[in-house]
This record gives sequence, C-alpha cells and structure tokens, in this order.
Amino acid sequence: MLAGLIGAPVLLLAACNDSKGGSSSAAGQAGAGGGANPSPRTSAAVITVSPADGTAGAAFTAPVTVAVAAGTLSSVKVTDPTGREIPGRLAPDGASWTTTGPLSSSTKYAVAAVAADKDRLAADATTSFTTATPASTFVGHFSPEDGSTVGVGMPVSITFSTPVTDRRAVQQAITVLADPGVEIVGHWYSSTRLDFRPEQYWAKGTKVTLKLRLKDVEGAKGVFGTQSKDVNFTVGRAQTSVADLAAGTLTVTTDGQVSAVCKVIGGAPDHRTWGGKMVISERFTQTRMNSATVNLGDEYDIPDVPHAQRLTTSGTFIHGNYWSAPSAFGHTNASHGCIALRDVKGAGDPGTDAAKFYASSITGDVVEVVNSGDRTVDPANGLGDWNIGWADWKAGSAV
Repeated sequence: MLAGLIGAPVLLLAACNDSKGGSSSAAGQAGAGGGANPSPRTSAAVITVSPADGTAGAAFTAPVTVAVAAGTLSSVKVTDPTGREIPGRLAPDGASWTTTGPLSSSTKYAVAAVAADKDRLAADATTSFTTATPASTFVGHFSPEDGSTVGVGMPVSITFSTPVTDRRAVQQAITVLADPGVEIVGHWYSSTRLDFRPEQYWAKGTKVTLKLRLKDVEGAKGVFGTQSKDVNFTVGRAQTSVADLAAGTLTVTTDGQVSAVCKVIGGAPDHRTWGGKMVISERFTQTRMNSATVNLGDEYDIPDVPHAQRLTTSGTFIHGNYWSAPSAFGHTNASHGCIALRDVKGAGDPGTDAAKFYASSITGDVVEVVNSGDRTVDPANGLGDWNIGWADWKAGSAV
C-alpha cells in the first residue's frame, strides 16, 4: 500500500461508491454555506483499473495499472486471496501506478485504489480480476529426492519436460544452498538438463536445499513452469572408490581411511569400461541385465544379477558376479564394460565382496575408474559432472 502521497490529509468527509468497469467517484459534504440539506459535491477524480473489473483470463505476464484523471492517487493495493500484496510504483505526478512484482497464473486478485481531486475530495475504486491458466507448461524432474541421504558426489540434476530456450530465466528461478556454505554453480548439458554442484565433492554432513521457483517462468515461448517447492537432502559419510582395472582392484575409502580392497573384473578389450569419475545413481539387490537393451544383440541375458549399482545411463554398473570363476577376479578383464565383484547366486551371502560393497554404498557415492584403456566417460552419461573442470563447469552456466 502506498501511504502519504497527498501533502495533507483529506479534510472533507467522503462517501465513496464502487464503479464496475474500473472507475469510481465519491460524494463529500459541501465545504461552506447551504441550508439544512446542502447539495453534495462529487470528486472530479476518476480512477481506471486495468485489467477491468470482472476480467477472467487476464494475462499474468502483464502488469496491473491504475490511472486517475483529474486527481492524484493516494493509495493502491493489489492483493491475492492470501492477502499478499503485489508491490508497485507510483508515477512522479501521482496520476498512475503500476505493479512491479509478478502476478501468478490462475489467481484472483483484488484491487483497491483511492485518489483525490484538487479540492481534496476523495474517489475510490474496488475491483477484481482472475489471471489466465497457461495452455502449455513444463516441469523439472529433479534428483536427489526430498529427504534423502546421499554420497559426497551427488549433484543436483534437473531434467525438464520440454526444451528450455530461455536458460537464464529458468536458472535464475532455481537456487541451491548448502550448510556449511559453499559456492554452487549450475551447468547446462542441453536444453533439457541443468545440473548444480560445488567445485569439490560435498563435505560430509552438508545439508543442501534446492529451491524451485519455476511457477509462471516462461522457459520457452508460451511455455510456463508450474513448480514452487523446496527439496532438502543431506550428505552422509564420505565414501569414494577407485577401480584400477590394470591392477584388478577396487579400493574403497571411507571418511579418509581405506575401508576395503576388493578384486574385480573389468571390461574386456573389445568392451572396455569407461574411464573417469562416475556416481552411483540407482541400486538393485537383484536385477535383470539383457544385452539387447544396450545394443549388444543377444550376447547375454542374466535375470538375477546381484548387488547391482548403476554408474552410467548407457548401462555401466558395478555389480556382483556369480558366474565367473573365483580365479578371474583381480586377474582377467572379461566383462562387457561393467565392473564385477565376487558374489553368489541369489545375493544371499553378506560376506561376499559384492555384498559388502553394496551394503557400504549409497546413492551419490563416487566410483572412479582408472587404467581401463578407454576414454573418459561423457559427463552427461549419468552423473559424471566431476569429469568437467571448474572453469569449464562455470562456463556452462547461463547466469
């Protein structure tokens, strides 16, 4: 509400009458003379509100304007059903007022305006209108989930349901905060994917909040966001692992101390394992692995692969293996690109290397592959954000 816009208070009592269509006038007691029933004086001020009273489907991307003829505005309020006021600015001459804050879609607003003419006779207008519902919308599908506990390598990853053309507007509507504080930067992989991370792995115990304020943000022409929500997650203990496929070992480090060294099988020469840092994104006590799903024909179809943890979108896992000879672990790279640890059929033995590693792991843990003989994994293939240097990462931000 704007206050104190008239040099002195209104001295004459005013009775104000609403006017449908956005303007109104007020009658006041005469200032002098007259008999027992003096003729009322009417304010010369006429208020006009846009959108007009009763409008349905008003553009929520356009401002509300209030104008007065033959007078100056003394107060204007635009409020939503909760009573929240939309901020606005009065013109220097007091003849008009315009909202400076955004409106929301599918919302009813009330407008109350008061003005006075040169004789300080008051006029008011009380109107309402409802904003339109956008015909085309988009959402951001995010990970990790609200309330989850994740490993130190888990980025915030958002996949949009439609391509974003105004990346700056969308990224400005998304905030990621950490406690303890650290610089967090967004990086666009494509028009449909935006990830956020700090320069280094999260510190253990960090509490992270993702603030999505996408509602009514125009991500592409005529396509508006629908979300306004907070997502909170916590970083658990710090665990990272290094799979050295030349040595045939997986070395696990937990909170700065080596907690396990296991023998592994990596990718064969014709199906080498990607190199680089990969992040566990999914975990399955048992899952089916079929070569047809990764464009390898009918080379394998195993219905019950135990203790499987996804490392890439394209199908790289670190998982248990019950079908290879025990002597192969640590000595032979013979897989189709996955990293295998010794296990038993049915995943029922907690003492195997695969079972122990699975039990110690959580989504967001980093598995780094070295000496695989293959190139570094495409960072967009899964959650490989940590394979991008900090300068290049920041260069991918739109803000």
